Amino acid sequence: MRVDLQGSDLWKRFHEIGTEMIITKAGRRMFPAMRVKISGLDPHQLYYITMDIIPVDNKRYRYVYHSSKWMVAGNADSPVPPRVYIHPDSPASGETWMRQVISFDKLKLTNNELDDQGHIILHSMHKYQPRVHVIHKERGEELSHVRAVPQGDGTRTLSFPETTFTTVTAYQNQQITRLKIDRNPFAKGFRDSGRNRTMTQHTSRLCKDYLTKKESDGVLHQMTWPPQSPHLNPIEMVWDELDRRVKKKQPTSAQHMWELLQEGWKSILGEAG
Repeated sequence: MRVDLQGSDLWKRFHEIGTEMIITKAGRRMFPAMRVKISGLDPHQLYYITMDIIPVDNKRYRYVYHSSKWMVAGNADSPVPPRVYIHPDSPASGETWMRQVISFDKLKLTNNELDDQGHIILHSMHKYQPRVHVIHKERGEELSHVRAVPQGDGTRTLSFPETTFTTVTAYQNQQITRLKIDRNPFAKGFRDSGRNRTMTQHTSRLCKDYLTKKESDGVLHQMTWPPQSPHLNPIEMVWDELDRRVKKKQPTSAQHMWELLQEGWKSILGEAG
């Protein structure tokens, strides 16, 4: 059996920079999405195709802006509940799987540990590796989206090093932001020409005329302003740290969570001061 990653050139471009994937409470789709082509299956055998995402290591990371690198920031947060995405065409014959590109574009990533939508639960600022599993129907009957994939005879597991990524709540590396905008077909609205092309609230004629006049008067200098830039949106990093501190205390009620949020916020302010 052979499994080929589709769009591998794009994955490699992201990997060279350091792929980042946004995670949200509601769930966010991956870009690039995992898409594979499988050959060498028994045409008459029924298979389940699934995907899970596992930690690369037991570390938590932070992005260092002046050197544009990810650095280890400490030990990983406690493990999250296992989640498996079962491809909606499962089970299907080997013949059916082999004549199509198998896409996991509907899979979503979340940082909500109480998620009940079947999304893959991950921690922010951790490194992960997606894995594709090809499972004989007999083993597939044991499958559940809330249990680890059954291993052993009847299960083949494959992964691609270029698909590893770091989870974030806002893009840290501006090269990643630009590449996502340039290559994601759903980011057409950001690919306008001209300055501030990625911030649509700055593209009204009135706003552009005002900024151009101020620049010609020497009052200001316009800059390209990518969305979700951590340099211009540092509060995202604070929210992530606050979320981590509250989770460690394991709130037992809404009131307890509110008290922990206040306590965590004060401690962050104290460290910053």
